Amino acid sequence: MTGLPGGASLEAAVADGARAHRLDRAHVFHSWSAQAQIDPMPIIAAEGSYVWDGEGNRLLDFSSQLVNTNVGHQHPAVVAAIAEQAATLCTIAPQYANGARSEAARLIAERTPGDLNKVFFTNGGADANEHAVRMARLHTGRHKVLSRYRSYHGGTDLAINLTGDPRRFASDRSAAGVIHFDGPFLYRSVFHSETQEQECERALEELRRVIELEGPSTIAAVVLESIPGTAGIMIPPPGYLAGVRELCTEFGIVMIADEVMAGFGRAGRWFAVEHADTAAGPVIPDLITFAKGVNSGYVPLGGVAIGERIAATFADRPYPGGLTYSGHPLATAAAVATIEAMESEDMVGNASRIGADVIGPALVEMAAKHPSIGEVRGTGVFWAIELVRDRATREPLAPYGGSSPAMTETLAACKKGGLLPFANFNRIHVVPPCNVSAAEAREGLEILDDALSTADAHTV
Repeated sequence: MTGLPGGASLEAAVADGARAHRLDRAHVFHSWSAQAQIDPMPIIAAEGSYVWDGEGNRLLDFSSQLVNTNVGHQHPAVVAAIAEQAATLCTIAPQYANGARSEAARLIAERTPGDLNKVFFTNGGADANEHAVRMARLHTGRHKVLSRYRSYHGGTDLAINLTGDPRRFASDRSAAGVIHFDGPFLYRSVFHSETQEQECERALEELRRVIELEGPSTIAAVVLESIPGTAGIMIPPPGYLAGVRELCTEFGIVMIADEVMAGFGRAGRWFAVEHADTAAGPVIPDLITFAKGVNSGYVPLGGVAIGERIAATFADRPYPGGLTYSGHPLATAAAVATIEAMESEDMVGNASRIGADVIGPALVEMAAKHPSIGEVRGTGVFWAIELVRDRATREPLAPYGGSSPAMTETLAACKKGGLLPFANFNRIHVVPPCNVSAAEAREGLEILDDALSTADAHTV
């Protein structure tokens, strides 16, 4: 056990954690879970890159929770901004202008590429994607939406249908107007590619084929995570997002970049789509959806950044959508403080340097020594380790859509060593806060290195 931040009583906090666990098991219904099969770990304190569990153990948070605490836990400037806003104006309906919302919109618009200068605020990423699709449908007068397999866009009705992973199966009625297609992923290529160049070319050919066979005049939007997050942090090959932009322009389709997880410094840029810039210029989507890192999840917030062409559609035509808490003062005050802290402390630059100088090289070294590592990939503080039973066949350490005893044991070894990891299927994601220090990153990587010996024991 270790002491708690600010000298708080460890004994009292542990007691509070035990009570929280009892009440949780009695009354809380958890997402994505079989309720009788889970045992949620209490968190009794958090600060910076660390959290403390219900027994008082300090864990290095290499998950950033759900990859959203981009400025770490309890950042003093953000906490102070929320308190100051609460003392001034806790809430106000969205039809009124308020200073926090206006300033947050300005700061976001300054950082989006191109002419995405209008911001519609939502409560999170799922409803941001829902509203982006609604805007695209109304703008084009079309209904179908294309999204890729191996993607995640949220848990609400349309967003879960947009999602391209197994979480959509129970709710997918094939009635939402969503068509899925295969995107580039060289390690598990469905295009039989041997190089990133081939993978890019063939993935764009696949998208063109789907557009043509579905009927371009019926397709409102293509929705893509700029870098797929929960699905595996598959960095698009050079030219892919630019090629998608060209196809959307050619067929009059709205390009929606989902930056809910990849945005606001996570990928070492303000927005991950910036990695796709070419010599011909930046790749500019028509709409960008965001959430998570915009205020590090301190208060729920999401939104849609809107380009001028689509914004003009609703200049004299009412937009038929809204939310009671759109642009909530506490949430947007947190966004203002988060963006200002990221800027003043160069967190985006730090994320880029930590990825290039610390995380990337360390993971490459691990891959050379651990037979359980099939591939490492990522950028900034946004990395995935693909764990396999057999490097030759690339058989995953857990099945697609599930887990395995091998993964469970490996994750337990991480926690025993003092690391809180993010895992999905057969992967462990290395996603610490954007302001993680080099020393903290090395500490976590050393724990992970030791834990991977457990995964190695399950290889052939």
